[in-house]
Amino acid sequence: MRYETYVVGFLAAAAMSALLTPLVRRLALTRGWVATPGGRNVHTTPTPRVGGIAMFSAFVVTLGGLIALVPEARDLASEHWNWIVALFAGGTLMFGVGLYDDLRKMRALHKLFTHIAVGALAWACGFRIDSIDLPLLPAISMGVFSLPITVFWIAGIINAVNLIDGLDGLAAGVVFFASITNLVVAILSGSPLVAVWMSVLLGVVFGFLFFNFNPARIFMGDSGSYFLGFVLAVTSISGPFQKASFTVSVLAPLAALGVPIIDTLFAMVRRVLERRPIFSPDRGHLHHRLLDMGITHRRAVLIIYAACICLTGASIVVALGRSWEVGVALVAIIAVLGGLVRFAGFFEQMNQARRQRQRIRGRETEHLRRLIHALRPRLDAADTEERVLDVLEWVRAEGGLSFVEIYRYAGDSNEVTPGAPPVLVRRFPPDTTERTTDVVTARFPLGPESLARGDAKFGWSSELGDVSPQTDILLQLVVDAVADRLVEVGSVLVAKPAEAEEAQATVLHVANAAK
Repeated sequence: MRYETYVVGFLAAAAMSALLTPLVRRLALTRGWVATPGGRNVHTTPTPRVGGIAMFSAFVVTLGGLIALVPEARDLASEHWNWIVALFAGGTLMFGVGLYDDLRKMRALHKLFTHIAVGALAWACGFRIDSIDLPLLPAISMGVFSLPITVFWIAGIINAVNLIDGLDGLAAGVVFFASITNLVVAILSGSPLVAVWMSVLLGVVFGFLFFNFNPARIFMGDSGSYFLGFVLAVTSISGPFQKASFTVSVLAPLAALGVPIIDTLFAMVRRVLERRPIFSPDRGHLHHRLLDMGITHRRAVLIIYAACICLTGASIVVALGRSWEVGVALVAIIAVLGGLVRFAGFFEQMNQARRQRQRIRGRETEHLRRLIHALRPRLDAADTEERVLDVLEWVRAEGGLSFVEIYRYAGDSNEVTPGAPPVLVRRFPPDTTERTTDVVTARFPLGPESLARGDAKFGWSSELGDVSPQTDILLQLVVDAVADRLVEVGSVLVAKPAEAEEAQATVLHVANAAK
């Protein structure tokens, strides 16, 4: 195949895409096929969301024209008719499913079933992961696992491209750079037919980006992202790729699609840790994280573009290079992906989510929440100070706390010495010596702070290193109930009712005088 054919395919597809996109935009505005602002959407004005119509049409028309008009392309299509069937049939199915979802919405499970079906169709037509050639080791045959692994790869890439489509021009740019890698590998591997449709895909995306880059005048929608993801997925497991070395058949596609793959993996892990459905939407994706950091819409896209350019260069080096060059490229790939993940705060986000879940449903919080209802009857049955304090020992044991300590501010039975250190009155359990670094403590005055004659100190083991708001509130409720009962039994650890009333009257008098 002459290189002029690739250039013609690129230019024709770019022109066709640039011509059809504004027409589709006008149709979408007329029919009301627009994405409205709000929720997870970051745009501020209603924007057409069916740009996939223009992309799919430009691809089919251009590639079909090349096959019909260029003898070499027609001969290759006849030789690999099964590939053409899978490409057009699978691409049309993915486009149709995406368009239906854009216009009427489809359940996530139903979309997953179509992804599995299109993956099985591609496998039946020859797009298979049959084996993987590892360096210094014999090839690993997939055997009966070829079908599920192939389906998993195709469905995964389709969803990865879909998930990255959250900012103006983001998904189109990621696909553009990944397609460059696939084009280079196809040419080097001697697959002119794959190279032709990659050049056409590059042109389609390039023409669409004129209208999709920030500020976008049209979105590709699911119709576009599903179609583009399918074409990339089957290209990366086409015959020449699988017959090539391990670095070409596995590492090059993984590097080229590194950004959407990493984003998808973190989305899955995040949703599992948060105990949410794996297909539920959220605002935790890479592009959302960049926006939350205060980075502008356009700069966030350019940052991801820069990462994709680095990964594209590294993946081409992987496809072209010798062993030491491959090693350098792999280091670069790891550095780029690791730096991007670290910069966007993925690990910090997951850690915060874990901490929040532990705070809300931590061990001590759950125990305290359950025993709070049984606290009042036990306090009502306690008729002395000692028995009231024994209830705190019950709270400690049932609440999973490490210790409880009761302090009285120094002084005789009726007076408190200002500034004097508190004196330990009771400790539960009596012989506690636990003071490890993972023990956190919380201290509460017994009664109103201005009148308090003592306080209660709680301690428990916690990996969080601090007291959650939920636990703090529950312990405050416990201490307030204990303080009220101590007042009723006449304990010296709390102010007498008369003293409290006198203090309240003093406060009111001062407030009235200030007016």
